[in-house]
Amino acid sequence: MKRSLALAMLLVASLASSARAANEADYKAAYAAAEAASREAAGMRNQWTVTVSALAAARKAADGGDFDRAVAAAREAEALAKASIFQATSEKEAWKAMEIR
Repeated sequence: MKRSLALAMLLVASLASSARAANEADYKAAYAAAEAASREAAGMRNQWTVTVSALAAARKAADGGDFDRAVAAAREAEALAKASIFQATSEKEAWKAMEIR
């Protein structure tokens, strides 16, 4: 339950929209953060496919000049990557608590 709440809060916080229109610099910063988190998740061998899809959507939106959508997709990708990192970290030892019956 706590894990689900933490993931939901992380996603909501990352998807909160800003009051002004995004520009290319906003996109580049958001994309860099998302890409770094995605690389970390990949290094833990727990990169989610939806993260890769969100990064691709961010690139596509930026290529089309829609920086609002690009930033939103990049922030979603970062949140997904961070959630996958959280999952990998929390489950690294949790399996030991399971009892074979």
